[in-house]
Amino acid sequence: MIGNFLRPPRTPGEYTAELLRIIALLGVMLAAVFLAWTDAAILAFALPAVVAPRFLGMRLWADLLFTSTVLLAAGSNVFDLYTRISWWDVVVHFACTGVLAAGCYILLAALRIVPDPRAADFTPRVGIVLTTTVGLALCALWEIAEWLGYVYISDEIYIAYVDTIVDMIFGALGSLVVGFAVAYLPLYRATAARPLASRPRN
Repeated sequence: MIGNFLRPPRTPGEYTAELLRIIALLGVMLAAVFLAWTDAAILAFALPAVVAPRFLGMRLWADLLFTSTVLLAAGSNVFDLYTRISWWDVVVHFACTGVLAAGCYILLAALRIVPDPRAADFTPRVGIVLTTTVGLALCALWEIAEWLGYVYISDEIYIAYVDTIVDMIFGALGSLVVGFAVAYLPLYRATAARPLASRPRN
């Protein structure tokens, strides 16, 4: 994964992906100076996810989709889009949970916990089922984090039973859709390092 991360950008699209990561970092610094500390914390929380596609060796289109979706989700908190637009919350839960579930699956594959999508013994149903399962787990962790934030940080954080269930439903649906991408689409660059489990044995 280190080799993936150190690979320099070569095309305009790859430089665009790096620009998004720079914007994410600048956003944290600007929020820390001009906005509330909670805004800076939300943007900082997104930074590991923004750099993850480089470590994981994702193809350019997957990198751009992943990074821009995470930035959109974090920025929506800062600009209060979730409260200003009634349907925005479910859209972001659908999209962001989906891409994060795919990223987590690729990370788990790199750690040899789940089958690598490029391996000969990989089956599409495994990718679909496990990506959806990972997405559901992420939904649960997010709802727990929201509850902890409501209890210990600010009572302005909105939590409600119906909201929690709806968020988890759309997060699961997004993960299911992206599970088909994990199963059937090439998400890795051609030169991306393969996990040890997927390398042919002598």
